[in-house]
Formats: sequence, structure tokens, C-alpha cells
Amino acid sequence: MSGDSVSTFQFLGLTFNTTNIISGLLAAIIVLVVVFLFSRNLKLKPTGKQNVLEWLIDFTNNIVRGSVTNGDAPDFGLYAFTLFLFIFVSNQLGLFLQIGWNGVTYVRSPTSDPIVTLTFSLITLMLAHFSGVKKLGFKKYFKESYLTPFTFWLPISVFTELIDFLTLGLRIYGVIFSGEMLLKIIGEMAFSGGIGMTIVAIPIEFIWQGFSLFLGSIQAYVFVTLTSVYISQQIQTEE
Repeated sequence: MSGDSVSTFQFLGLTFNTTNIISGLLAAIIVLVVVFLFSRNLKLKPTGKQNVLEWLIDFTNNIVRGSVTNGDAPDFGLYAFTLFLFIFVSNQLGLFLQIGWNGVTYVRSPTSDPIVTLTFSLITLMLAHFSGVKKLGFKKYFKESYLTPFTFWLPISVFTELIDFLTLGLRIYGVIFSGEMLLKIIGEMAFSGGIGMTIVAIPIEFIWQGFSLFLGSIQAYVFVTLTSVYISQQIQTEE
């Protein structure tokens, strides 16, 4: 069971979260291994693992196509696939693997930390702005995004950007963090109330793990969907 705090270290005057680094690296390795194994020996007529991989690619591509039109969707297909798979694995990691020692957590779901989820939000916003400027040019992009329908719309547009940034990241953090906290509480109940409490808590633990697995999957889908919507708003103008 994970501890109550996280491990950190100092480098060049900055504080780095060791727990996030280890957990994020582990999630990335899992994604890399899965994609590598599922993409070996590709065939024209897919079977087995290749079917699963192609289904995932089609699934994320369809999410993007649902929001990004005018032929721009293929430019963001790889980003959506990578983002979905990494967030999905990150959401589920803490359900099955939490490692702590002496009250310090070393492995948990990376997305149970708002710094990680808000970083995902920041990456999405930066990609959307870059794509908008690349396609429309800076002048037209700035006008369409911040000065439409009139010049005084600028403060509202900036405030909306901040809200999008916060809600995109904090939504997934809230779900995953609360899920892990409840799992921890149920686990502590199982080992602190005698054999009777253990018998009651174990099935509750499994039920909540299953429900959390569902919630983690939905949150990965929602995050990629909202990412696609946000990108489409930045690169497409109203006729």
C-alpha cells in the first residue's frame, strides 16, 4: 500500500518529484512494450494482437475525426493515440500497483497528481496554439481566437483559456485521486478490523477496482475527446 507522502529530490535549485518520475516512466515503458509487441509481424489480414492495435488506432482516429474536420484530422491522429494509451495506463497503474516504504510512496497512478494532469493540459494547449498559428498565421489566428466577435472580447477569451486549462487537467486528477484514496481506505479497513472486516472489505475492494477501471477508461476517452475539440476550435474558423 502506498505511503502518505511522495519522494522528492533537489537538482539545480529545483524540486523534482521522484514518485511522478518513476510512475510516469513505468507507465511509458508499459505503453512502449505493449505497442512494440502488438506491432510485430504485421500482416495484410490482421489477426490477434494486430487486430487490437488497429482497433485502438481506429478508435482514437475516430475521436479526432469527430471534432477536427477540413482534412486536418490525420495531423493529430498519432498524438491522440499516444495520449489515450498513456493516460489509460497511467489511470490504471495505481489500481494494481502501489509501492511505498516508510510512509513514502514511490509508485502510484501518475494521473493522481495534478501537476501531471495539468502538464497534459498544457501540452494540448501549446499544440493547439502552434497548429492554429501554423495554419492561419499569427495575425489571423490572434484575431479569430481573441478579438472575435469584437475587440473587447479579449479578456473573456483569456479567462476561457484558463478555465479550459484547469478543467481539462483537474477533472481526470479528481477522479483518479479519489479512487486511489478510497482503495487505500478500504485496504486499511481490511487489515485493521479483524477477520470479519477482512471478509467484508475484500469483495468491496474488487468491486471498486472494477468500477475504477471503468472510470479510468472513460476519463482517458473524455480527455482525448476534449483535446480534439479544443484543437479544432483553434485551427478552424467560422465561415
